[in-house]
Amino acid sequence: MLSTIQKSVQQQRKSLTKLLGNRLADFAAELTPLLNDPEKLNKHLKSAFDQLPFCKYIYVLDAEGVQISATLYHNGENRVDMGRDRSQRPYMKNLLKPGNENIECELSESYISKNKKRPSLTAIQVIKDAQDKRIGFLGVDYDLRELPRAEEIYEEPRQHRQIKGDPAIREGLFLQQRAESEMDRQLDSVMTILEELMLEHGVYHCQIHYSSSRVTVWHVDDPYTYRILTMKELSDVGISLAYPKRPYFERAVVPKQKIMEIFKQFSALRFADQTIYLRSGSLNLVNGFVGLNFSCDGTHYLVHDEFLGKGLDFWFGTGDTTEIREKNIDDILESLCQSGCRDVNQIIQLLDQGEIPTELSDLAQDERETIHKELKSIMAVYENGVCSV
Repeated sequence: MLSTIQKSVQQQRKSLTKLLGNRLADFAAELTPLLNDPEKLNKHLKSAFDQLPFCKYIYVLDAEGVQISATLYHNGENRVDMGRDRSQRPYMKNLLKPGNENIECELSESYISKNKKRPSLTAIQVIKDAQDKRIGFLGVDYDLRELPRAEEIYEEPRQHRQIKGDPAIREGLFLQQRAESEMDRQLDSVMTILEELMLEHGVYHCQIHYSSSRVTVWHVDDPYTYRILTMKELSDVGISLAYPKRPYFERAVVPKQKIMEIFKQFSALRFADQTIYLRSGSLNLVNGFVGLNFSCDGTHYLVHDEFLGKGLDFWFGTGDTTEIREKNIDDILESLCQSGCRDVNQIIQLLDQGEIPTELSDLAQDERETIHKELKSIMAVYENGVCSV
């Protein structure tokens, strides 16, 4: 399933294809009688920069993907590229595949250009003769920074997101234990001060770093900068005097009474277990998101009301410890695959029949289902799901 940001990128690509495609098609039609005369072709390509705004480089390929023109740019041309085979470039491979003869224009995936080291993309427009047969391709390179685009920024998805952290930290998780920090000893006071800053003094986002005893805050009057509060500042009850009095932010979606509930839930996650514990927690009043980073370096983002609806059993029963279980499953999968395809296929067959292979007898049902699915996915790489090993 595409993420929100991927959908936004996809929509932008559609808009660019529509914008560029019509102009490229018109210009490509002018090149048909020039393909057998490189000098005339190069001369005509120079006019492209007036007809095709935003383009950085332009060139023409024959029907096999070999460059037959110079590479033209705003202030000159590069003839060294003449004869260059571009047929294996990613933007050409799809066009040259059998069955794709009806594709008129292809917009490449974005890439970093070799020369300028800038985000770029390439548009390839098919050139046809009077009989509608492909006789070449018009290639145009664009700098992404110079292309027009929609002004809307994508919306962050609202569903619970879990992001794995450093594997080295997860592997050593059970060798560590929470050390009491200065903030831990004064947490009730810290929560009261932060609630006051958010309710009455314009702070709309805070990130609480429990282990290092500091808080980072963002204020509605100066949203482009952040301020760091150490325990020296947080120990001073009068810290609110340093912040102007402001009504509860009008864009806030978190009910006022929920702020302390969220902080108390943070506190519960901090102290519930000496091995798996909350290292930092964040709250944003505007988008309503809560962010959590645990001692295993796993990070979660979820909406505040969903967060408050989850008890400790979720986080320490099937929540963040899932990351540890997933690592064990990864180890089991690796071990099974090393035994060879025949053994893997036998395990898949047993699981298909509802039986429990000896190798998986110690696992829970959902873990066996996960391994069953992963093994099938791995074996799907081979033709008909089998191999000779």
